[in-house]
Amino acid sequence: MKALQGVDGHVTWVDAPRPACDAGQVRIRVAAAGLNRADLLQRAGHYPPPPGASPYLGLECAGVIEEVGAGVDWRVGERVCALLAGGGIAEEVVVDARHVLPVPEGLSLHEAAAIPEVYATAWLNLFQLAGLQPGEKVLVHAGASGVGSAAIQLCKAFGNPLWVSVGSAQRLAYCQALGASGGVVRNENLDALRDLGPFDVVLDPVGASYVDLNLNLLARDGRWVIIGLMSGRKAEFDLAQVLGKRLHITGSTLRNRDDEFKAQLLGELRQQVWPMFTEGRLSAQLVDTYPVAFAEAAYTELESNQVSGKLVLVIDASLS
Repeated sequence: MKALQGVDGHVTWVDAPRPACDAGQVRIRVAAAGLNRADLLQRAGHYPPPPGASPYLGLECAGVIEEVGAGVDWRVGERVCALLAGGGIAEEVVVDARHVLPVPEGLSLHEAAAIPEVYATAWLNLFQLAGLQPGEKVLVHAGASGVGSAAIQLCKAFGNPLWVSVGSAQRLAYCQALGASGGVVRNENLDALRDLGPFDVVLDPVGASYVDLNLNLLARDGRWVIIGLMSGRKAEFDLAQVLGKRLHITGSTLRNRDDEFKAQLLGELRQQVWPMFTEGRLSAQLVDTYPVAFAEAAYTELESNQVSGKLVLVIDASLS
């Protein structure tokens, strides 16, 4: 089979061994796979997959089940999407059956490929780790990203007013159309967020350069969840603010969580979040698709930080 490999900052569609489908697993013929910023890091050699995971790129995909292992309830031919620790951008993937979700009614396989990673990330960090309660205020940095797009929609659905910081006025308008209450353009006036706060939860993929800002914006007993380090990994800050406000600071990753944790997370998504797609309350926010032959161009677009929503690579155009 073929799979997408990242080497020295570029991607190549290469021959790869076809994995066995063992007990508790399913084999998926991949129609499409979502792109994520973690792929950019792995492509550059900075984010190796967890031990035992596929060395190829791709944290989410959608397609059709073509083989099931022993003890699995899924059936051959079912349309599904999956959360992966790697290898999603390939002609086939083999994955723990508990990490597979049905394609929500009304969504195409291309749209379904854009939802597992970002919705799992948003749900995990806002509702599980931060313990978000109805009515609490949320701030999401990089709000027009895939995770940000999911976070906005989830917060709207569950009754949490949300504000964003973004890179342009166009991206702010995009976030507000999705349900954000407002926000700021980061290169114009980040300090204007002080007039919108304080916030109970900050979801932060930026890191070092926003440390002081976040400490000042958080309410007492606020939760600051760090999910990325786009601006760097080292910073100094005033611990007195953490102490005085009784703040909770959490570092969070999803990719290296164990299989049981992911199974429980996806089970919760299936029960509490997936029905909202069918109801029209949530959407994939799929911006564009690229044939896998143009994967390099797709990653260049993602790396530009100008994408509002999600990009998807089409692996098998005969599936939709």
